[in-house]
Amino acid sequence: MPMPSPPPSMPNDSMSPGDMSMMMHMSFYWGKDAIILFSGWPEGSAGMHVLALLFILLLGVAIEVLSVSSAANPGKNAILGTFTQVCVHAIRMGFAYMVMLAVLSYNLGIFIAALASHAMGFFVVRARALVTPNRAGQGSSTNATAEV
Repeated sequence: MPMPSPPPSMPNDSMSPGDMSMMMHMSFYWGKDAIILFSGWPEGSAGMHVLALLFILLLGVAIEVLSVSSAANPGKNAILGTFTQVCVHAIRMGFAYMVMLAVLSYNLGIFIAALASHAMGFFVVRARALVTPNRAGQGSSTNATAEV
């Protein structure tokens, strides 16, 4: 039985050694030469790379802050409250997917920025949640001692 012939190679094969412009890292690396979210961004400059890191930090903190916002009371109009919660959830998921895609650039700096942003956002949200009940508790204990 004759052996089948191998499939013809594609003329624009991105794995050819002469064309390194389409190279994509498949393991973590350190450096400012990364494509993050959009083609040509941050273009290899240090300033734009720092801006990209700050953008990822902002997205991660926003994700954590918005995760608490969806638990807000719907108010008098249940349909409007539900619609607001759906919009907040959709925005939060969009931000989360953008952070995920940025991490898929396999740039170690972006990965660290994503982790730090979620940690900072979680800390801000939890610190605010801890401070809010304590203020209410302090007000009632102050009133209780004033009445005695």
